[in-house]
Amino acid sequence: MIYLDNNATTSIDPEVAQAMLPYIFEHYGNPSSSHMLGQTAKLAVEKARLQLASLLHALPDELIFTSGGSESNNMVLKGIAWKYKEKGRQIITSVIEHPSVLKVCAYLEQDGYEVIYLPVDSYGQVRPADLEAVISDKTLLVSVMHANNETGTIQPIKELAVIAHRFGALFHTDAAQSVGKISTDVKEMDVDFLTVAGHKLYAPKGIGALYIRQGIKIDPFIHGANHERGLRAGTENVIFDVALGRAASIARKKLQDPAIGELTQYFREKLMLILGNKVVLNGHPVERLPNTLNVSFIGQIGSEILDKLDGVAASTGSACHAGQTSLSPVLKAMGIDESVGLGAIRFSLGRQTTQGEIDETVSQLYRIISESEA
Repeated sequence: MIYLDNNATTSIDPEVAQAMLPYIFEHYGNPSSSHMLGQTAKLAVEKARLQLASLLHALPDELIFTSGGSESNNMVLKGIAWKYKEKGRQIITSVIEHPSVLKVCAYLEQDGYEVIYLPVDSYGQVRPADLEAVISDKTLLVSVMHANNETGTIQPIKELAVIAHRFGALFHTDAAQSVGKISTDVKEMDVDFLTVAGHKLYAPKGIGALYIRQGIKIDPFIHGANHERGLRAGTENVIFDVALGRAASIARKKLQDPAIGELTQYFREKLMLILGNKVVLNGHPVERLPNTLNVSFIGQIGSEILDKLDGVAASTGSACHAGQTSLSPVLKAMGIDESVGLGAIRFSLGRQTTQGEIDETVSQLYRIISESEA
């Protein structure tokens, strides 16, 4: 299998898997227990928190471990809405957010909150001027993803955060797709909240984190004992916390490695060379994730091409929209014509991807397109 669907999920890094093993078989104590097994587990959780903090340039006590990106997004939007509802009931987000943001916003609208959905330009970027035009002193929170899961387009987060803060609003970014791929320095980005999803950076599914800037208070998401600063009750998932910590440590060392970006560019150039104007890029040509290539094959249906690829795993868009035959909402929001957008395929490379695998994929794509036109 040539796996080019790493934005849907990554494999578990072998070093991450090895780091988990002692906490499955030996150090199985409850971190809240005072005996040696418990304290060993507690130290492991706090080491993992420090490792993730180092990747994000955050303080360890600014991080809450969660079950993944969806929970982190829910925790922010609901927690802020509940905590600060006396200030105002307005939330601003974008039309291309992950369903774990958009569906929470729809839920809050039913409870009397006003949600403003910012449009995007033809590259899939939110324009700061559009935020400036609608934000007010009643805005509680602005939530815009760092990088889009389908196109890889990166948003101007710092510019948007500066505008939000000028109006007294808090700022959240869903960085599930960007953490471990590009710099996610929470201080430089000037964000108040940042979402992490472990299975996008070679940790297991079922672990994530939420950065909460020091001094900001939100309502607890899960009530119970005083775990995770009292915001998320439940015995810590030591095994997966350790995994995310190790994954973050590995990602920090690999951030400056240009290999994936160069291979993605090679893939793009080879497709353009052999298919010419039969293939077009979706998303920003420069401000994009180094591993993500979303292209439309003109006059084709993306899902039909995927069915004909032999041993190649890719996607017609977000995994959350798998099986969908209509135009992706993200591409629709970008103003891409349906005749072009239906031919879109997202290829997302990983650390394991080789040039030989790209050559084989391009060869198959050329054959499939040629046969369809014969």
